[in-house]
Amino acid sequence: MNLNRNFLFTALVALSTLTFYSCKTKKLIVKPVPVPVEEVAPPVKEKKPEPVPEQKEETVVEKPNFNLDNIQFEFNSFVLKTASFPILDKAVTEMKKALETKFILNGYSSAEGTPEHNMSLSVDRANAVKTYFMNAGLKASTFTIVGHGDKDPISSNATEEGRALNRRTEIKIQK
Repeated sequence: MNLNRNFLFTALVALSTLTFYSCKTKKLIVKPVPVPVEEVAPPVKEKKPEPVPEQKEETVVEKPNFNLDNIQFEFNSFVLKTASFPILDKAVTEMKKALETKFILNGYSSAEGTPEHNMSLSVDRANAVKTYFMNAGLKASTFTIVGHGDKDPISSNATEEGRALNRRTEIKIQK
């Protein structure tokens, strides 16, 4: 067993030595042979096709669609409902199609609370929508804020469903 180990070790050392010796770079002894140069015929001139006159593409400008749903809010708050975000995103997309258009943000509240509180809340709701639009890259000067309080309900304030619909901000084009 010991004899096998010594033999394998010796063979490994010999192989390593041969491998390292054979890896040395060798100098090129052969002189390079010159490559014969072929005569090339002159290129044949081909007729280039005449350029086709460019046709002007008519860019179709899509008209903005400002027929948007109302933006809804939580009870006694100017915090936007999560369901309102897709409506606001669509509004931003449409408003960016007509940057020169001015808008009125009409804020409303339900009939719960004092008239002063409802008026303040409706203005805060309209300002929350304006802030959303400004964060989306629209100019603040594009928007006018109007608070209506609990006036002009779109549904009855007798039920919770009706009051929830009245907590809103409407977007109108300024004329």
